[in-house]
Amino acid sequence: MITHIVLFKLADPTVENLEATRSKLLSMDGRVDLLRHLEVGVDMVRSERSYDIALTTRFDSLEDLQAYQIHPYHAGEVIPHMKAVCLSSVAIDYES
Repeated sequence: MITHIVLFKLADPTVENLEATRSKLLSMDGRVDLLRHLEVGVDMVRSERSYDIALTTRFDSLEDLQAYQIHPYHAGEVIPHMKAVCLSSVAIDYES
């Protein structure tokens, strides 16, 4: 199993933007069949070093993770939204 975690810092982390972005990420459930696990969390502490949203996904293989990156819904709907609202992001991918 491959775990893919991405942390996002929004340019404008209002409650409305956080919820819209959380909803957009969660909308992959049922649309991206490669996902074995999908979890989205909004930061509660909101410290200077905090990121605003965490995405945790799991895939059966590295090949499935790579296919996810170009999946039509992820690439066509989710990535454009994230690029429009994010100031920065960091990711880690590891075998779990």
